[in-house]
Amino acid sequence: MRLEVISRLPESGAHPTPVLFVHGLWTGVWGWTEHFMDYFARNGYAAYALSLRGHGQSEGKERLHTIRLAEYVEDVAQVVKELPALPVLVGHSNGGAVVQKYLETHAAAGGVLMASVPSTSMLPTVLRTFQRHPLAFLKANLTFSLYHLVATPALARETFFTPAMPDEKALEYFKQLSDESFLAFLDILALNTRHPNRVKARMLVLGAQEDVLFTPDQVRATAAAYRTEAVIFPSMGHGMMLEPGWQAIADRIIGWIGEGSNGQMGK
Repeated sequence: MRLEVISRLPESGAHPTPVLFVHGLWTGVWGWTEHFMDYFARNGYAAYALSLRGHGQSEGKERLHTIRLAEYVEDVAQVVKELPALPVLVGHSNGGAVVQKYLETHAAAGGVLMASVPSTSMLPTVLRTFQRHPLAFLKANLTFSLYHLVATPALARETFFTPAMPDEKALEYFKQLSDESFLAFLDILALNTRHPNRVKARMLVLGAQEDVLFTPDQVRATAAAYRTEAVIFPSMGHGMMLEPGWQAIADRIIGWIGEGSNGQMGK
């Protein structure tokens, strides 16, 4: 599978642990290149990101709607094999589900879940989405196209951002959104659920106080399942890596990786 993989490397003295970023629903590597990747490289980390199959410049667009969650896990495994060392995996939203499933059967230097699909039931998220936008929800399910849930600038802004996001930036990001695999969504919902008890890697679980998809309570439940405590960022929406204040999240991840390098089990 030909995958779009980009990297940002430190000018000198790279940390021995690379970082691999895995994007979420409707996005691609561009969500990480805006702020995170250059910032991690400036802080001494080799930063990599991939567009999962069917996204960005990766192969698979012709069968996007039928891609399975397990295939996304294969994409991550393919990229990890090419890295210089076992990475810390950072997964956002649906990318968090991919990271969770990857870590059930693969080793890594650690896993970071950002505004992630929870380890438990997705039903509360589904019900909230239906209550907020029943028409868009019905269109998505009748046409097997999740794009209907973010098909307008207003819907995309509500899903990803707080009012602090400038309108021109929200519109810029909206124009880059793409459709999603409906079968992978069904996998996440019921067909290929997460099993935290199988994961041995050290985990960091981050959430956003204003996230309309995954509430702080859901994030805390996921953290508890991975035997840690959630870190909830105030005044932050679902698109944490793009929101104003993104640097505090990046710094928390960088600090946590450093704690692990020193043999500490940081939260």
